[in-house]
Amino acid sequence: MRDLMSARRAVRTALAAEDTDALAAARRNVDKAKVGLGERGPVWWTDGSPDLNRHMARNTPYADWFAGLGETGE
Repeated sequence: MRDLMSARRAVRTALAAEDTDALAAARRNVDKAKVGLGERGPVWWTDGSPDLNRHMARNTPYADWFAGLGETGE
């Protein structure tokens, strides 16, 4: 988490400075940190569950639960 937060701060700094090279490097570091945390890259679990990332809830086994939330999402 420390690496991710540091990389995100570097993105903010690079954007403020309009430094495209630093921005590209910072975004690569964000990606690297997210892969390290398991947020990106190949799935890390092996329980046989399907990978439902990047699926709309209404198109998953959670569709009924999602429909019950209503418009507010509560």
